[in-house]
Amino acid sequence: MILEGTVSLVTGAGRGIGRALALALAAEKSTVVLTARTLRELEAVRDEIQSWGGKAEVVQADIMRDEDVGRVFEKISSTFGRLDVLVNNAGIGRFAPIKELSVEDFDAMWRLNMRAPFLCSQKAIPFMEKQRQGAIVNIASLAGKNAFVGGGGYSATKWALLGFSRTLMLEVREYNIRVITMCPGSVDTSFSSSERDSIQSSKIIHPNDIAQTMIAALQLPDRTMVSEIDIRPTNPK
Repeated sequence: MILEGTVSLVTGAGRGIGRALALALAAEKSTVVLTARTLRELEAVRDEIQSWGGKAEVVQADIMRDEDVGRVFEKISSTFGRLDVLVNNAGIGRFAPIKELSVEDFDAMWRLNMRAPFLCSQKAIPFMEKQRQGAIVNIASLAGKNAFVGGGGYSATKWALLGFSRTLMLEVREYNIRVITMCPGSVDTSFSSSERDSIQSSKIIHPNDIAQTMIAALQLPDRTMVSEIDIRPTNPK
């Protein structure tokens, strides 16, 4: 996939992994639509991209809200009329033993980690079907494959995202749409500060490692798809 001249949407683009993914796409000359809840963070990413000649647009939105998802895609349709890459990155984690996990926290994780990718993918597919090409990148987690104490709610959403992604891949591949699911372990961001503190900073995965992996997967020949990628430290000890 040649990324120059494409339009990409990155959710949760204001910081952490999302910021790194957006910067990497812009560096490959894709116009990046940045969305998240915090406008200040989005504007900082946009300004950074534009400072070195990249192209980015900001759409502040809470994609746990159906109307906000609709507004993001209306902006993409009216401004560009196309969408080539969707990156479902936004996510939250609320960690507690299952007997203590609140219904509110469980529901919030489900809405952002699973329901939002479902809604965004539904909105993206018609663009890509019409183009007969596109890519949907879902940022899952190794927590979607490995259980851990306190992660019952979070792991459940990531297991669900994996199942969703595997099914979606089978449904859209006939339109030359690739579905790439990335499953990182602990990454050096504020999201996983406790894990970060237990692993040497030189060995923990960095957001740019995720971004470079995504770009490599997207740039494979169109005939080839890497559908699922596990990313973990080479040697965490």
